[in-house]
Amino acid sequence: MSDQTNNLALPYILPSQAQKHVTHNEALQRLDAIVQLCIVGEASLPPPAPAEGQCYLVAEGADGPWSGKGGRLAFRQDGAWLYIVPQAGWRAFFAVPGQLRVFRNNEWQAMSPDADSSIPMIGVNAAPDGLNRLSVASEASLFTHAGHGHQLKVNKASAVETGSVLFQTAWSGRAEMGLAGNDDFSIKVSGNGSDWLTALTVSPRGTVRTPARPAARTSLATSTSTPASGSRTGFSDFHQLQGGFTLGAVVPLGVGSRLLVPETGVYLLLLTASIVSSSGHETVLEANGATALVSSIGPASTSPTRHTACTVASLSEGDWLALRHEGSAQYAFGAAKTELSAVML
Repeated sequence: MSDQTNNLALPYILPSQAQKHVTHNEALQRLDAIVQLCIVGEASLPPPAPAEGQCYLVAEGADGPWSGKGGRLAFRQDGAWLYIVPQAGWRAFFAVPGQLRVFRNNEWQAMSPDADSSIPMIGVNAAPDGLNRLSVASEASLFTHAGHGHQLKVNKASAVETGSVLFQTAWSGRAEMGLAGNDDFSIKVSGNGSDWLTALTVSPRGTVRTPARPAARTSLATSTSTPASGSRTGFSDFHQLQGGFTLGAVVPLGVGSRLLVPETGVYLLLLTASIVSSSGHETVLEANGATALVSSIGPASTSPTRHTACTVASLSEGDWLALRHEGSAQYAFGAAKTELSAVML
């Protein structure tokens, strides 16, 4: 029979042993050191004024009184050091980093229930679940470098899956950026969490697209006419359309519909006037039937001519655009003839 226990090396009180209290007290000392183990720190030399009950991890290559005792636990008891060899599976609280560690593979490692050093889920001031296995409730989260830089990685299984960052209001999605269903980087937005609009995409070749940017190329239907001086013409056909441009009510003092501005912003406007013949004319692009934005002026001519005028203007959502005609000219309306192109910058 051994004279000590297998795991904690606690000495047995043997039959007919004298001074049994010595053996008993030695066992209590080891228990007091090992049970609820707290390691003050790791050191190569004993501290100058150790407190009773303090425990240190002796560093490898220790000098002086601790020479040759690297890796052991030095426990201060009754003015002397009690040296204990840790065993696999022992757990200790390391006071300086404030971390619970387990002794495994001859070193103290951060505790992990899995062999691959992973844990199934973790919550920081919040409850994790099977879908959100990492859950953090905090005013901010910090990811900093260990060296020169830091990468935050979001990986997906295949191109058709989603790897993205979702922004919510009251748990309802409002914006999402990442790789959503393909390998184009995209930014999507939503006003209700259900209906989503792609605002920007960047292809793997670096091509940037803004499919929601307001843009239109519009004209009246193909025809030839001579608008009265002071009258207006609007639009009826779109030859290019994205981002919400629509046609509104019929323009005052004329024909065709108003072109309605979908978003407030700065717009590039290109006016093209195709003239069959003219006695001298001016084609004015107006906002709201009152503000002249740009105009094209042509002299008297019996030959077909083409005039263009371009400007940049600030427009508000709900503004409407139309053409006002001054002088006398016969216009050719239709695609690539008399038309307006508008693009939000």
